[in-house]
Amino acid sequence: MELNGTFGNLGLEGDEDLKFLLAGSNLVKIRSNSWKKHRFYKLQEDCKTLWHDSNKTFNKNPTFSIDNIESVRKGRQSEGLKKHTEPGEEDQCFSIIFKDRKKNLDLMAPSKEEADQWVKGLEKIINSISNLNRQQESEHWIINCMRKADKNKDNMMTLKELKHFLRDINVEVNDAYAEEIFKKCDTSNSGTLEGSEIKHFYDLLTHREEIDVIYGKYAQTEGQMSSRDLLNFLLNEQRESVTVDDAHKLIDKYEVDETAKQKKHMTKDGFLMYLHNEEGSIFHPAHKNVYQDMNQPLNHYYISSSHNTYLMEDQLKGPSSTEAYIKALMKSCRCVELDCWDGANGEPVIYHGYTLTSKVLFRDVIQAIKDYAFKTSDYPVILSLENHCSVEQQKLMAHYLISILGDALVTKPLGNTMPTKFPSPEELRGKFLIKGKRLNKLDTSFTNNNTLEADTVSEEDEAADCKENGQKPKSKKSKIKLAKELSDLVIYCKSVHFSGFEHAKENQAFYDMSSFKESKAFNLAETSGTAFIHHNMDKLSRIYPAGSRTDSSNYNPVPMWNVGCQIVALNFQTPHKEMHLNQGRFLPNGFCGYILKPEFQRSLSSQFDPISLTQGPWLKRKTFHIMVISAQQLPKINKDKEKSIVDPLVRVEIYGVPADNASKETRYILNNGFNPMWNEKFQFDINVPELAMVRFVVEDYDTASQNDLVGHYCLPLTSIQNGYRHVPLLTKRGAVICSAGLFVHLMLMDAQ
Repeated sequence: MELNGTFGNLGLEGDEDLKFLLAGSNLVKIRSNSWKKHRFYKLQEDCKTLWHDSNKTFNKNPTFSIDNIESVRKGRQSEGLKKHTEPGEEDQCFSIIFKDRKKNLDLMAPSKEEADQWVKGLEKIINSISNLNRQQESEHWIINCMRKADKNKDNMMTLKELKHFLRDINVEVNDAYAEEIFKKCDTSNSGTLEGSEIKHFYDLLTHREEIDVIYGKYAQTEGQMSSRDLLNFLLNEQRESVTVDDAHKLIDKYEVDETAKQKKHMTKDGFLMYLHNEEGSIFHPAHKNVYQDMNQPLNHYYISSSHNTYLMEDQLKGPSSTEAYIKALMKSCRCVELDCWDGANGEPVIYHGYTLTSKVLFRDVIQAIKDYAFKTSDYPVILSLENHCSVEQQKLMAHYLISILGDALVTKPLGNTMPTKFPSPEELRGKFLIKGKRLNKLDTSFTNNNTLEADTVSEEDEAADCKENGQKPKSKKSKIKLAKELSDLVIYCKSVHFSGFEHAKENQAFYDMSSFKESKAFNLAETSGTAFIHHNMDKLSRIYPAGSRTDSSNYNPVPMWNVGCQIVALNFQTPHKEMHLNQGRFLPNGFCGYILKPEFQRSLSSQFDPISLTQGPWLKRKTFHIMVISAQQLPKINKDKEKSIVDPLVRVEIYGVPADNASKETRYILNNGFNPMWNEKFQFDINVPELAMVRFVVEDYDTASQNDLVGHYCLPLTSIQNGYRHVPLLTKRGAVICSAGLFVHLMLMDAQ
């Protein structure tokens, strides 16, 4: 195994754009009108790292990993480039957007051609890396770590380099063991490992005992798995409804040995490839695409929703940015919030009122929303307006909404007659809905006596709450003057005050919707769960975090989904457990931002209450067996400390109705983040599987302080595949950790 030659792994040998990046070129890094510096950027030989020269004496290694890039945007598409470059420089500009909180990297090339080559080249590498399967990723990662350890770049490994390498891949071994491995592989007794010796070392290192055991049990034909053996495995272990044809397809797809493939056999390498791909993943491949009925009324779905969408950080002094909207929309968020205030020069702005958060122009936000709303999902986006503007600036808001969003903006009810229920996500594909105050009833849009010009309406609860955060107390019954132009754009999401479930049932139309502060919503869910569910059967409810959460923390969204609330708004910029649950909830159904609620939350005859759990179709008692077997290639948490090694443990958490909430964890394993093995079994009793979420958490055990998060993964119980499965792991911010994963055995069975 050579330590060079990454192109082969990525399938990009001889690519001209790649050669260009490896040679590097001068670019201008842009931070402000006065800060524009020439920097030389080039791709490193590993094809995974970008290097640039730096004037900072403390920055000894000015590089960043391609893995950390979320996307590359051509042109002046970032706020920085729009502000600090000229329209005539559009073709030379591009931005690198990172997955974490790191600021965008805004760059300008000397020519359009060079800018194009940078964008094309980077996109090719990002796509190639994301298309590697987990087995290839794992090899790619190990080879890169080996290359890093090969300090003098001679394609050989000394014992000292081997020890460095083991520490890099998160394994602490004593010197005697390291020497033992080294001697075993150094068959030429040269004191270095090279060529086939490195390959031997790699094979020893990546050997997976647990796979040997499983494969050995089913490989009953000449020491290999025949298609019949594989079928037995798929039926008995994976509990899949498959035929021998399906087994043949897997062999054709994953077997690497041509002789075995011709015999319709699967070798251990082919078996490992199968386990590392989507058929062997915990997440059901059929749920990767839109698979639910998208023709039900809008209120029959959970809708991925964001609170204070404009904020990049906290809600007292954090920056407001169009970038925050782009990030949320690219994560399939389908309801974004706009806090609108009068700005200078008659231009409405968006920011968190009465705080030090920065301001961003309303028109810039609408343009960004228009540009990015439907890149990840085609389904409708709701713009939730929290309106504090004067009538004049409201008229300008209406003008921008109409002129920028164009035909995509819903400005009248679908059809020619007054509707009695919501249209479906399918009917609203590619459309924008405005949520806000309206001066009159919706049926006036079908008559000509719609003469109101502007009038006062009571301010929405949240708009009033916003002024109560210890800044400017104001009565809940505060009034705002509303411009007719803006009022007329509110069609299916008219904001009204909530005065109780009975009052809503008797007096409100289906399009009248209320926003609930979390404390009120949680109280209603606990005391009137069934009534709340019935309310949500024909109306929309929006829940938002308390104003006291100045650090932009979040409440647990699960109890709100349990009572059928659709728009459970969270601070997308705060990457903790609550956002992990949100990401897991919306992972299935093509990650489109809409999940169809269970039948018992849509049927008028339902008497479901998540807290008291009476008998009903929702009670489908299951026993969930999990065996946490092993983990592979966990990342180092403390990268600054060279000798820091992870002591991993795994926790399995269940979130659902209160009776189902549970958590169990393994022991921790000392000094091994590369291939720790637990083989620990857990059992969970589940009452309402359709509402249950499963979250895997890997932590670095610490006796003295709180454990650090290594990685996590969350998904609905209904999207889990039985049997031996690999579980991908995500960073705190929700990005996939390329080579890391858990290996588990799962079995969901009817309770005895």
